[in-house]
Amino acid sequence: MRISLEWLKDFIELNISPEELIRVLNSIGLVVDEFSWEEGDLVLEIETYANRPDTLGHLGIARELAAVLGQSLKEQQWPLAEISEKTEEVVDVQVFVEELCPRYCGLVVRGVKVGPSPEWLQRRLRAVGLKTINNVVDVTNYVLYATAQPIHAFDLDKLAGRKIIVRQAKKDESFRTLDGTDLQLSPEMMVIADEQKPVALAGIIGGENSAVTEETQDVFIECAYFDPISVRMTAKKLGLQTDASYRFERGADISFPPRGALMVASLLSQFGGKATRGLIDIYPHPRKKKTLILRHHRVHELLGVEVPSEKIESIFQALQFGVETTQPGCWKILVPYHRVDIEREADLIEEVARFFGYDQIPSAFPPLKQLEPPLSPLRKTIQRMRYLLFHYGFNEVLNFSFMSEEDNDCFAQARKPVRLRNPVSSRSALMRTTLLPGLISNVAYNLNRGAEGVHLFEWGKIYFWKNDVTQERLSLGLVSTGWRETKHWSSLREKSDFFWLKGAVEDLFSLLRYEPVNFVQKEHPWCENGLSLIVSYKGEPLGFLGLLREEIGRKYELKQDVWVAEFDIGYLISKQPRAFHFQPVVKFPAVIRDASFLVEAGLPYQQVRSFLESREIPWLEKFELYDRFTGASIPQGKVSLSFRFVFRHPERTLEAEEVDNLMERIIRSLKSEFGFQLREGGKIDK
Repeated sequence: MRISLEWLKDFIELNISPEELIRVLNSIGLVVDEFSWEEGDLVLEIETYANRPDTLGHLGIARELAAVLGQSLKEQQWPLAEISEKTEEVVDVQVFVEELCPRYCGLVVRGVKVGPSPEWLQRRLRAVGLKTINNVVDVTNYVLYATAQPIHAFDLDKLAGRKIIVRQAKKDESFRTLDGTDLQLSPEMMVIADEQKPVALAGIIGGENSAVTEETQDVFIECAYFDPISVRMTAKKLGLQTDASYRFERGADISFPPRGALMVASLLSQFGGKATRGLIDIYPHPRKKKTLILRHHRVHELLGVEVPSEKIESIFQALQFGVETTQPGCWKILVPYHRVDIEREADLIEEVARFFGYDQIPSAFPPLKQLEPPLSPLRKTIQRMRYLLFHYGFNEVLNFSFMSEEDNDCFAQARKPVRLRNPVSSRSALMRTTLLPGLISNVAYNLNRGAEGVHLFEWGKIYFWKNDVTQERLSLGLVSTGWRETKHWSSLREKSDFFWLKGAVEDLFSLLRYEPVNFVQKEHPWCENGLSLIVSYKGEPLGFLGLLREEIGRKYELKQDVWVAEFDIGYLISKQPRAFHFQPVVKFPAVIRDASFLVEAGLPYQQVRSFLESREIPWLEKFELYDRFTGASIPQGKVSLSFRFVFRHPERTLEAEEVDNLMERIIRSLKSEFGFQLREGGKIDK
């Protein structure tokens, strides 16, 4: 924005040097990019804020200078020569789109002698880089650059029916601009029309068919407020940008149109014109000034420096804001109409910072007082599961959500992958349908660098097509291989195996009270035959665990066993877990019985457990399998299972005979259901 020093002096007394003026402007954020002397006048090129349309005119810059220098703006008089004829008798103004044009002002000036502008006016326009056209157009440009309020002048005699109608364009309506460009309009665009045709694009540009020429005698002055979004959308769609649209699309001062129209009429009076009596001002729903609350402690929190209350009040009074103290340290601030950028308390604090002085604000982050946001139920559940897996020795990883065509072929499944239209590389051509490719790649990377044991887990989304709709599922993947502990003299190390991984998974589901979770021996295409389990919850499959197939491992250059598991954890978390059941601690001692049985080697323990739980044996508090043995003393095809049974009565001590009877009942049931045999020499403890 080009600003003339001589023009600024129309609004404010400036008795400071050019160097000091530039320093002051820079200190309040109106940065002077360059300056020059033209025709004895200092012209400044100022970089204004994008959200400060009020500084796109000399009046706005003068307001800022008056505030920082502690001065008042000059009172300006705009004398008006009037005729007895009323404006509303000369022209009929109708606004059909109030939501797009909430305020429209108009005034007629008769008997204007159109011609060259006086020298003082031409000099002002040259200072801001404008060419002069004629005195009427030059006056509208003068008011625009003086106040940032766009003005438009119509030749009154060219308005059909002497009507001004603010409406939306009709379908396929055409319009020729002042520069002779033909435009095709659409219904969402706002136009200024007469009785027959559009004569201007509202807030953007006038039309050739209503332009002021040397033959013009009577001028209709338009000064309005147009909706910023509507103006911007129309200008963008038509590929136009004018001085008017540049200001309207940023937001104009809705209180200024009456004053703008009077300024133009007053200046045109100097060229022999006389204004009609009574300004047309269509403003059916006047807007109230914006009211915001400013808190003193919040100023300190955001700026990191203590600004005195008196200083804060004086800053806003100098900026023409209304200031009312509601209670100590709290103000109600009334925002003037020209400050369309002020929306919230932080905007007010920015004004304090500008005029208190950026150089007085320490260049350090102030301490922030904030509370940790509460975790969502989902994140709480994941956090609990994460801690348990950490306890088991797993480390968490985070991989990209992509996979390659090779990964997809390696883990071929029924899920149809989602393909990327513009992948970064061939390694990222698909959205992953399983977490395992990334996890197994992590295992290979660590083993190739000397790791003796790798135990990893990952939470993440998987993606696939289902019934022509993309799906996102929260999944949990685990991989484990090699030694579970680091080498130490105090204990022997053990390698991860099927039962260690299964135990971690069981504890995971038990921790969250998702029971019963069943493990069913079933083949899985990614696991070795006979070494995989399908995990289900209330009959619904959740995932699997098992030993990774050797041929899949070879594709990732793995030379040792890798145990893997993956679960649809999002489905599980969406279900209601088992409710807590509280009971008092039993005061009476437990009675423990151990028993060893010969059973078929292929019998799953899950079946035995489910059977015993369904029998509802009195006073049986719990039971567990604590030993599994095979050897020369065990017949071929058999295995020895040792169980521990714990009995407890809630109200008294159990007698040995009662427990013996219960054990006999258990043994008979197991023998009848599964063919259990007590091992030879096995006795019931007395």
